[in-house]
Amino acid sequence: MEKIQKVALITGSNRGIGKAVAIQLAGCGYSVVIHYFQGKHEAIKVADEIKKRFAVDVMVVGADLKKETDIHKMVEKVMEKFGQIDVLVHNAAVEINSDFWDKTVDDFKLTFDVNVFGPFLLSKIVGKIMMENKKGKMIFVTSNNAIDQNDPITLEYDASKAVLHSMIKNLSIQFAPWIAINGVAPGWISTEKVEKINQELQGKFEEEESKRILLGRFGKPEEVASVISFLASEESSYINGEIIRVDGGVRNV
Repeated sequence: MEKIQKVALITGSNRGIGKAVAIQLAGCGYSVVIHYFQGKHEAIKVADEIKKRFAVDVMVVGADLKKETDIHKMVEKVMEKFGQIDVLVHNAAVEINSDFWDKTVDDFKLTFDVNVFGPFLLSKIVGKIMMENKKGKMIFVTSNNAIDQNDPITLEYDASKAVLHSMIKNLSIQFAPWIAINGVAPGWISTEKVEKINQELQGKFEEEESKRILLGRFGKPEEVASVISFLASEESSYINGEIIRVDGGVRNV
């Protein structure tokens, strides 16, 4: 009998950490679903790279996580193709950097729609599928901003990620004992966005911020993906309701 590949759905996987997660899970033998909102061309490129490197199935699907109908349609498409979802990685997020006095209620609504309500609805829909199968893993990508690396410039983002920490704890109870719910809280990671900021400041940004990091450097998307891959695997079978920092040992100094 042909062995059925496990299926992983990774939101926001057309770039950055999500892309690294999709590639790493594909390398572990998972069929992967590349989700995007804006960036279909990038998502297709990620899918093509995976197809060239690994003998796994790949699906590309677009969805606006602010819309419940889009979330339902995305899950329906995945189930039509694969019939199962074994791993769900909540990675997609928006971040609005602005002065505190310029922030608006609309900024908070947008941030929470994508960063909180989207993961909540997706967890509810996919969680029901996983509960019926009595197995599954969910991993939330949060941020060390939700723990102790706070900045009023990212107030709504930090608050949204702190809500996810609460959601992880609550869902680990709700979905017990069949689904393991965990999170990773990255620090400074050299994604395309961070690299652009660093280039604009001629390397000074990373140079200054790295002084607060015990390992003396920014992380790589692949280093976050490795932790997520571990949490998705059976090697983490007795870990539930935990949040792992992946920030090089950052300190407030």
